[in-house]
Amino acid sequence: MGKYFGTDGFRGEANVTLTADHAYRIGRFLGRYFLRGKKERPRVVVGKDTRLSSYTIEYALVAGLAASGADAYMMHVTTTPSVAYIARTDGFDCGIMISASHNPFCDNGIKIVDGKGEKADEALLSRIEDFLDGKDVPELKDGKLPFASGGDMGRIVDYASGRNRYIGYLISLGMYSFRGVKVALDCANGSAWNIAKSVFEALGATTYVMAAEPDGENINLGCGSTHIEALKKFVTEKGCDIGFAYDGDADRCLCVDEKGGVLTGDHILLLYAKYMKGRGKLVTNAVVATVMSNFGFYKALEEAGIEAVTTDVGDRFVYEAMKERGCRLGGEQSGHIIFSKYATTGDGILTSLKVMEVMLARKTTASKLREELVLYPQKLVNVPVSDRGSASDEGVKAAVKAAEEKLGGNGRVLVRGSGTELLVRVMVEAPTERECKKHAEKIAAAVRAADAKKKRN
Repeated sequence: MGKYFGTDGFRGEANVTLTADHAYRIGRFLGRYFLRGKKERPRVVVGKDTRLSSYTIEYALVAGLAASGADAYMMHVTTTPSVAYIARTDGFDCGIMISASHNPFCDNGIKIVDGKGEKADEALLSRIEDFLDGKDVPELKDGKLPFASGGDMGRIVDYASGRNRYIGYLISLGMYSFRGVKVALDCANGSAWNIAKSVFEALGATTYVMAAEPDGENINLGCGSTHIEALKKFVTEKGCDIGFAYDGDADRCLCVDEKGGVLTGDHILLLYAKYMKGRGKLVTNAVVATVMSNFGFYKALEEAGIEAVTTDVGDRFVYEAMKERGCRLGGEQSGHIIFSKYATTGDGILTSLKVMEVMLARKTTASKLREELVLYPQKLVNVPVSDRGSASDEGVKAAVKAAEEKLGGNGRVLVRGSGTELLVRVMVEAPTERECKKHAEKIAAAVRAADAKKKRN
């Protein structure tokens, strides 16, 4: 993880830690980087979510690209997976998504994917960081980054057609008619607001949509996959068969069944892995998940005769493990699910289509699918810190060891620094809610004490 780019791009408070100047300079660098050795102008596709700051960052970014001689194709408000899809199918040098995903509207981010629709490699990100810090990089000439001039300047092109083709691609993946199924969609006032409904209605569903009136400030506000309670209420009030909640850039999806029960990313991974295995489609007979997946999930996979491959948190690590092992399915408890046959990144709307496919193929209800996974009680405490290194303090390690000894192998403890925020995440799983809470609070207190000590020193 670099100075600016974490596990999910360059993310920070808009115009404070991630400014329009950062965006312009990143555009300038990428335009020059992809120009080297090419006779034609580089082509970069750009999308954004609905945040107030996304417009400022978008315009600064495409100005930088064009000033360095690259053509910038603007998909406008769209999803992260749509940018990855168009980057790989339309022959772009790279794709850029402006979004801070599930974060509040005051934050924003810049995510970069390569021409294959995969996350940009660390070498490129490191070179961008060096340029931002004023260090010498090969793209400089006489200590400066050259501007394009005359006919070599880049163009800025409207590319809303790319988003429309992505919608058509999703519709083409529908294996069954959704006619007669009542579906609720929580679009988080984000990227899914003008896409999800079109897809589900094209497949015949009766749709009920909430949080689809973005105003620049209400993205993820009391809605979406990080505030699932809103969808639970909406589903039961409307009498829907199933509901899907996306996050701000629609690369995540969580589900709510007809009774108001929640299907996490672990539920989705399990139900689709079993569905694939039953049809002989689960290549390598393995599923990739992260250390945050529930203890019950791993037990259920074992009972189904499916191998679990475990990675660090982050869809980058999940996808890398999937490529290495040749796996078709992987994801995170948070709802980042990757179906590698169809996409190179988590795709919330695609995930919801796949859940619908299983429900209809098995002629069952969403609640019956949910009941196939018995989750261990889990407590997650996000501790704000000034230094993520507090997670490795000796006092924290002692608190973790004490909790693990008391659990005696019938549960788990995980303490890690966030890849995108100044937080240390403390997660405990145990047979009872009371044990989870007790151990998590003791470890969180140790993290706070460690961080306070770092501040004093």
